[in-house]
Amino acid sequence: MKVAGFTIIRNAITYDYPVIEAITSILPICDAFYIGVGKSNDATRKLIESIASDKLIIIDSVWDDNLREGGKVLAIETNKVFDAITSEFNWCFYIQSDECVHEQDLSTIIQTMQQYNNNTKVEGLLFKYKHFYGQYNYIGSGGRWYKNEIRIIKNNKNIRSYKDAQGFRTIDNKKLNVKKINAFIYHYGWVKPPKAQQAKQQNFHKMWHDDVWVKKNISAADEFNYNNIDILEEYKQSHPAVIANRIKNSDWSFTYDKTKAKLKSKYKFLFFIEKLTGWRIGENKNYKII
Repeated sequence: MKVAGFTIIRNAITYDYPVIEAITSILPICDAFYIGVGKSNDATRKLIESIASDKLIIIDSVWDDNLREGGKVLAIETNKVFDAITSEFNWCFYIQSDECVHEQDLSTIIQTMQQYNNNTKVEGLLFKYKHFYGQYNYIGSGGRWYKNEIRIIKNNKNIRSYKDAQGFRTIDNKKLNVKKINAFIYHYGWVKPPKAQQAKQQNFHKMWHDDVWVKKNISAADEFNYNNIDILEEYKQSHPAVIANRIKNSDWSFTYDKTKAKLKSKYKFLFFIEKLTGWRIGENKNYKII
């Protein structure tokens, strides 16, 4: 069994993406790692080249900035890299540039891939998620945060990155048949210095909307306001070791005040039901669990 990791990245330094941590968190269980590096305005390519591993395969790309609908460019770039992965690999492990895997889960991931490697009905593996917000000691709860997503897929080119590259479907838009895996993706996209987060938001939404929408809906402030949030929970468990330096060097403050949480009564009730039963009413599931 052979495993290829893959991801895409552009302007990692400008927008403070933990892409080095993302890659190195799964590199030990990958036989090769394919990285699509978009033409950047900073030293992103040199940053990627600094990873001391002979497993890396860099694919240079120029993103189409005219594609400003639904994050489509992200799926296109993801498919470019996936298509470059050669047929010798059985599984392809997709990790986004603001995600990490805990080292304690690596053995479980390998064992699960081995378990389903020859099962042709299984097209992917479904991970659980921890979404961090504001600082490294808070995680998001409630319906705005997706609970699960596909991150490992069979090396079948009929599988395509879906919409804004959040997950995957078949080339004819069918949901993938997946098995749950007892492992987490640690998502750090909402934890970075407020200035970098604000810059990221202003740039990121340009892949979904035109300039008029961005100007109307994205604040022109210098720093991102992390206080505009509903439900968070305190996180007291460990983080992946690769993210330790970022936690140590974080120099901004954020304290969650649940008394100021902006949540309508309807969503308070839905959150209560989910905490009580584990059932998220109306959850959008971009996969079929078999």
